[in-house]
Amino acid sequence: MPEVLFVCVHNAGRSQMAAALLDHLAGGRVTVRSAGSEPADRINPRVAAAMEEIGLDVSREHPKPLTGDAVEAADVVITMGCGDACPIYPGKRYEDWELEDPAGKDLATVREIRDAIARRVQALLSEIAPDRSDSVAT
Repeated sequence: MPEVLFVCVHNAGRSQMAAALLDHLAGGRVTVRSAGSEPADRINPRVAAAMEEIGLDVSREHPKPLTGDAVEAADVVITMGCGDACPIYPGKRYEDWELEDPAGKDLATVREIRDAIARRVQALLSEIAPDRSDSVAT
């Protein structure tokens, strides 16, 4: 089973949204983690509100520190504005998603960020764990 690690600076917004979306959409086909290079003390309340609107509860999540072990365990590492804070390990797939930071933004802007993340997460999922339920066995 592929493992994906989402990393942003505070692990209070973008990476939390991405992890919740992938976990939900993958339905157990992917192991998902998130972390921050400088974790905040709580999830951004507007992020929690935007995710609640689509039926995903991230209010019980908490920002987690980025560790080398988490990066080493991942097959795919998605960074979102954390620059060079993420250690590089050979053989890993790295992507940097340039997305606006939801910190200090209004709910309408956070929704736009959420929706942009959702589109990228869906594309990633179709690459790493395609749904084969419509395939016909031969």
